[in-house]
Amino acid sequence: MSVQDFIDLGLTEVAYVKPVEMDGRTAYAVFAANGQQLGVMESRNTALAALFQNDLEPISLH
Repeated sequence: MSVQDFIDLGLTEVAYVKPVEMDGRTAYAVFAANGQQLGVMESRNTALAALFQNDLEPISLH
């Protein structure tokens, strides 16, 4: 498996949600498996709903 293949592994199947600071408030950014930001939502629940609506499996970051 090439390095690029490894980076792309799960790219279209999983994503993660991470809190971010936006205009002095906490928002929730959605990121693809490769770290590309896909969007920012006002709530964590909305961000997770966006994942499910796009057939993405949320993964946990530790």
